[in-house]
Amino acid sequence: MSFPIADAKSPLCLPAATKLPASETTKKAIGVGIIGTGGWAKYGHIAALQTLDEFKIIAIGSRKQETADAVAKRFDIPHAFADDLALINHPEVELVAVVTPALDHARLARLVIAAGKDVYSEWPLSTTTAESKELLALAKAKGVRHVVGLQRRFGPSSQYLQDLIKQNYVGQMRSARMTVSVDAFENPMSQAHSWSFDIANFAHTLSIYGGHFQDLLFNAVGFPNQLTAIVRNQFPLIDVIETGEKVPTTRPDAAMMIGTLENGALFSVQIEGAQHQRTGLQIDITGTEGVLRVTNVLAFLNKEDNAIEGMRGKDQSFSPMPVPAEYQSLANVGLAVSQQDVAFLYRAYAQDRRDGTSQAANFADAVRQHQLIDQMFETSKRTFG
Repeated sequence: MSFPIADAKSPLCLPAATKLPASETTKKAIGVGIIGTGGWAKYGHIAALQTLDEFKIIAIGSRKQETADAVAKRFDIPHAFADDLALINHPEVELVAVVTPALDHARLARLVIAAGKDVYSEWPLSTTTAESKELLALAKAKGVRHVVGLQRRFGPSSQYLQDLIKQNYVGQMRSARMTVSVDAFENPMSQAHSWSFDIANFAHTLSIYGGHFQDLLFNAVGFPNQLTAIVRNQFPLIDVIETGEKVPTTRPDAAMMIGTLENGALFSVQIEGAQHQRTGLQIDITGTEGVLRVTNVLAFLNKEDNAIEGMRGKDQSFSPMPVPAEYQSLANVGLAVSQQDVAFLYRAYAQDRRDGTSQAANFADAVRQHQLIDQMFETSKRTFG
């Protein structure tokens, strides 16, 4: 998630409030090297990894040695590098996490794969579908494990939602509706984020937030079968805070999509960025037997997990459905929910590595999101110009 920071149970779930010792998960902690020292690397990845006994952060990498040294000292990381290959080839590094701006993801992922190391790339995996397909093929050919940072489906509320649907809480599904509103990519923006101004860099509201939240929704309700969308840029000029310059941009900041799911239900999605009065997240899932509602006042940097409410049978109003304690398998270490989601994804990777399974979101999931976003752009252009 390399972008400006603005605002019968699941097999992933272990007994509540436990922190598994390394002897119960893997024979030794998995050595991680992180490339990237931005806000999400520190807030998301480092914070999550330092709560998991399955992992040990071996190295941190940055473009500048002094930056890498400072982050290493702050978080007690043994090694710091300004040379990407030196970090990747460090003998204790088994998994490399690429947590840089999206433009660098593909280049770095290729280097990791070529070195025969497992790779965790932040979403977006690359700036194009074709390049992401290539990375998936390279990782498969090399036989390395590959993870993509689509972590929202792994949190307790998301896992509980998936199980409620599997357990037929709503009956035969009729519809799924989701709205997401964030203040990210708001106008004006700092020069530090100018890399996101160009649509070709695939760092905008639809690519980042669309990818994350569509992955959450469609892993719960099933994937689209048919769709049409409208994608719009409602802020064609970006004011650069430091200079006052107005920079033209064609990157989208709003999108709406409707269609049918594989199970025949109807769906709608609205993604809105640059919204100062952000309304967060709301999902409504209706069926012949009941309705589920998922809400959060924030769509990112969440302190609290999504709230789930339900209405079934003769109910005429929603009732809270607290997530059962057994879905929370992380120790109570004070992580915000956005950080916990990352920890759950890392734990899924550790379990895959141990058991030979494939629970963690991977490059194939990334390609699927790329293809979906491509469809949104294509149908929007064809239908609405």
